[in-house]
Amino acid sequence: MTLRRRQFLRLAAATGSALALPHLAIAQAAWPTRVIRLIVGFPPGGGADSTARILANRLSEIWGQQVVVENKGGAGGNIAHDAAAHASPDGYTMLFSPGSLPIMPQLFGSLSYDPMADFAMVSLIGRYPNLVVVHKDSPLTTLQAYIAKAKADPGKVTFATPGIGTTPHLTAELFKVKAGVNITHVPYRGVAAGAMSDLLAGRIDSMFNTTGSLLQAVRSGQVRALGASTPQRSALAPEIPTFAESGVPGFNVTSWYGVFAPVKTPPEIVAKMNAGLVQMLAEPASKSRLELLGVEAASSSSEALAALMRAEIELWTPVIKVANIKGE
Repeated sequence: MTLRRRQFLRLAAATGSALALPHLAIAQAAWPTRVIRLIVGFPPGGGADSTARILANRLSEIWGQQVVVENKGGAGGNIAHDAAAHASPDGYTMLFSPGSLPIMPQLFGSLSYDPMADFAMVSLIGRYPNLVVVHKDSPLTTLQAYIAKAKADPGKVTFATPGIGTTPHLTAELFKVKAGVNITHVPYRGVAAGAMSDLLAGRIDSMFNTTGSLLQAVRSGQVRALGASTPQRSALAPEIPTFAESGVPGFNVTSWYGVFAPVKTPPEIVAKMNAGLVQMLAEPASKSRLELLGVEAASSSSEALAALMRAEIELWTPVIKVANIKGE
């Protein structure tokens, strides 16, 4: 009797699983059928948020379901990373992140997720320089003058970033090493969290941040750009000289944005996410919107995004160790 009962239970379980498989396949084939959240690790108003909203608006049209940006600022984006890593892998949570995601383990002593193991890489979104800017009336009119001031008064020149461990912060730390200067970091939780107002009020001397956060302020005349971190001048901001041509030879940092999903998200859904992003990023209208933020649209395969993440770890790990950077 017991044996027959166990056999019955095993058969029932197997039958239930078999019956569930078609329903799962149908759900995946129909995706999306409800709202999708796109988590961003920075507050509204900055470059990451602005770029993510361009994505959300167009993907809502492509997929026929609303994509909603959910801002979870703090800890250099780590709060958002953690939330996305532990979200249900049902295809209704995506993460929009800059290239700082893979180096979180080097910045924080303990994490409840692994950036390389707990995310499905969906696609690269675009590349952009980081800029260093000063108030429009600053006497520091060139990067050479900025470096000279920093060398003349070690530790007295201050610079803002959108947070400890962000790519603008790491860019600044690499700049300090390569330019041989000692400048003082003042971290914020994004450009909209007081950094720009403090720069315009003269409470800080300079800011390292993304083109998305700074390019419009440069072009409106609020701030002056002293240099860009990419090895060549950006085609989207050719008026801004590079660090390399302005007294820091060999400087080469190109930042990027990517989209990710929880690792167990069905591959069929990840492929649909990728296809939507590839379609969007090839459209002239989408490219133009991103170009206003200084972001050069560029999609990728999941494998190429994973390779880019490994390259970021190789680039920034020694910088983090030398500067002894610790997460917030």
